[in-house]
Amino acid sequence: MKVIVKNVTVIDASSPHHGKNIDLFIESGIIKNISNDIKDFGATIIDGQGGFISPGWCDMRANFCEPGYEHKEDLDSGMRAAIAGGFTAVAITPETKPILHSKAEIEFIKAKTRNSLLDILPYGAITHNLDGLNLAEMYDMKNSGAVAFSNGNTTIANAGVMLRALLYVKNFDSLILSHADDIDISNHGQMNEGYTSVILGMKSIPAIAEELIIARDLELLRYTESRIHFSHISTKGSVELIAKAKAEGLRVSCDVAIANLVYNETILVDFETNYKVSPPLRSQEDIDALIAGLTNGTIDAIVSDHRPQNDENKDVEFDNASNGMNTIQTFYNLLLKLEGKISWEKIIDAITAHPRKILALPAISIAENTEANFTIFSPTEYWDYNAATNHSRSKNSPLYNSGLVGKIIAVGNKNKLSVL
Repeated sequence: MKVIVKNVTVIDASSPHHGKNIDLFIESGIIKNISNDIKDFGATIIDGQGGFISPGWCDMRANFCEPGYEHKEDLDSGMRAAIAGGFTAVAITPETKPILHSKAEIEFIKAKTRNSLLDILPYGAITHNLDGLNLAEMYDMKNSGAVAFSNGNTTIANAGVMLRALLYVKNFDSLILSHADDIDISNHGQMNEGYTSVILGMKSIPAIAEELIIARDLELLRYTESRIHFSHISTKGSVELIAKAKAEGLRVSCDVAIANLVYNETILVDFETNYKVSPPLRSQEDIDALIAGLTNGTIDAIVSDHRPQNDENKDVEFDNASNGMNTIQTFYNLLLKLEGKISWEKIIDAITAHPRKILALPAISIAENTEANFTIFSPTEYWDYNAATNHSRSKNSPLYNSGLVGKIIAVGNKNKLSVL
């Protein structure tokens, strides 16, 4: 495959071309030439339209539902939506049926997605059937292709189990991901605890439910000297706890879901179920702390936290609706809401270099004689997000049936190209 990309500006702090408007010549999956005067080699031409190119985006948290819940999403539809959203790699959570808790399930995922442009990175379950009690065969799953270990949106309530999990993965230098939610405190709450929950009369989820688990797991990390990653943190207190742990030198990292960066709790006044997510949308003070955490390096990554739900789980009363927002295809449009709040260099690092480093993936860059793993995107191009353009099997997005500014132009990986 020969491709010429024209008229794009590089956003890649590791590239010698960072900040420059350039053309690229790609052949057989390798960037052969970067300059401003590339001749036509009979190649496919991609007009970047004055947009941007970065290393291919890597999402550290999405749920593609297969096997078992294909009525919400399957691997094929999830991959199409992810590619349309600008991603070349996606880590998927183990909450399927059966659970991704043995090498058989990990091998199924790897085999079914092997020929895709998208790199699918399965997380193996920490405990068998996500029961929070019995450790799964994590070493076998690691050897079969699991990139790390997570219980998805199920907190490991038993501290002894979490301690043993941290010790276990330390033997092969792997990673535990923690979903921090003390369910005895959150207790089936519907939204963040605060002024809005009082006004709406809704059962709430206080910030301390998240922060207690983070504090506990940091103590376990200090004791075991292992590695931990906190998934989709959402509160000011969580940022402060993790900042102190990093300053101490503990091997800790974390991410934040895009929805928790761009929407606050007040948007729930209309009881729109597509805004019902876990962790819940928090206060503007929390959002400000999350943005500061991204800016100063406390928070490492931004994730889609893509969690598709079928209509039956969302077109119901708010109390009965399932958590989750369909975000992976519109991820860039949500990122654009951060314009002026976080630099694009920080944003791109949070969806490229940092996730890849945390998951021990090879580093990539927009540079000559490197693998052509890239995302091209335009902040000005318009598109309609509707039934004709939606690649997911679900539509539980507050942006559905709206016109959006900002579009992915093309992605490339593994000598494959998708022009959108």
